[in-house]
Amino acid sequence: MRLSRYFMPILKENPKEAEIVSHRLMLRAGMIRQQSQGIYSWLPLGKRVLDKVNAIIRDEQNRAGAIELSMPTLQSAELWQESGRYDAYGKEMLRIKDRQDRPMLYGPTNEEMVTDIFRSSVKSYKDLPLNLYHIQLKFRDEIRPRFGTMRSREFMMKDAYSFDLTREGAEHSYNKMFAAYLRTFDRLGLRAIPMRADTGPIGGNLSHEFIILADTGESEVFCHKDFVGFDIPDDRTDFDSIEGLKSIFDKWTSLYAATSEMHDEAAFNAVPEGDRLSARGIEVGHIFYFGTKYSEAMGAKVQGPDGKEHFVHMGSYGIGPTRLVPAIIEASHDDNGIIWPASVAPFDIVVINMKAGDQACDDTCELIYAALTKAGKDVLYDDTDDRAGTKFATADLIGVPVQIIAGPRAVANGEVEVKDRKTGARETMTIEAAINRFVA
Repeated sequence: MRLSRYFMPILKENPKEAEIVSHRLMLRAGMIRQQSQGIYSWLPLGKRVLDKVNAIIRDEQNRAGAIELSMPTLQSAELWQESGRYDAYGKEMLRIKDRQDRPMLYGPTNEEMVTDIFRSSVKSYKDLPLNLYHIQLKFRDEIRPRFGTMRSREFMMKDAYSFDLTREGAEHSYNKMFAAYLRTFDRLGLRAIPMRADTGPIGGNLSHEFIILADTGESEVFCHKDFVGFDIPDDRTDFDSIEGLKSIFDKWTSLYAATSEMHDEAAFNAVPEGDRLSARGIEVGHIFYFGTKYSEAMGAKVQGPDGKEHFVHMGSYGIGPTRLVPAIIEASHDDNGIIWPASVAPFDIVVINMKAGDQACDDTCELIYAALTKAGKDVLYDDTDDRAGTKFATADLIGVPVQIIAGPRAVANGEVEVKDRKTGARETMTIEAAINRFVA
């Protein structure tokens, strides 16, 4: 992608409305634009990151055996009245009526709809276990949206819903998502700690929030410091192994970890003082087991091996991609801008032409750009006629992991400079060596 033809509206000054680093940097880097209170457009640079986050989430959901579908954003109020949540949910739900005066709502979550899909199609235990997921825009009319897309009214959510014949089966489904979430956040460059959490309006009696530690976190969290060093389940994890997944769950719940709503001061004080960790945290995922809460209310039953009908046991599992992007920035930035983990960077490499219009610089940059693009790399080519300082500031601000810098003096010697955005390390090498480093 040539920067001269790309839409990336960079802001030079810090926006006054931005309270935290991620909101400020996302606005300055031209990733998002606010349309109204708590509602944002995702501009091209931001959407590239969001798409890569979603791709990792999909990969891990599929690996764990979940099956993707797509449900509508607008839902019939009848389903929510059936479950008993229509009146109970509160003012966060946006209630509307269509032209036939039928009550509708902009879905804040999808337990009712997915239960309706399940009950109309699945009748036998032989079709279980089943886990359905989708990635969709949702709306909750937050009383105080803030921090950009960290806490917005319209947001993107990956939600998965599991269906099992028994509680034991449901717990195995829960453990699948537990392990998948650990892997997902690790691949996004985050250390997420699962913490015992309140179930809130979704209900149920087993729940964990996945929290990353950050000074700008919305709530206080308490945990054992050893979580920071726990090994993440690797890509050999067998998601069909009941014992293997139970051992992962047991390990990651063996030490104290709780959000402020579930905090037990006495239990926390029982942790050796040197091992206690009290910090601010950002929630990046939330999983629930709620048994037969919705299946009983909505008549979701299957015939069991005994020939009798049984209400299915359910769980739901949420990750907010539009929340994850700023969370990653909160965890990875410096005074100059964003430092993206390679897995979600909008571009792999930025090629900086220090003197656009100079034949040698132009030819060298075109050569590098073509070679890296052909090799499958996402490359941003800064071919603008901006000053050197502006080019460097832009490259650092948007956080692309690798910068290849071609200036007249270096190019005359057949060389370019390669900079690592994270460490700041610079290395001068031949043009061929620079290409080979990233093509190999």
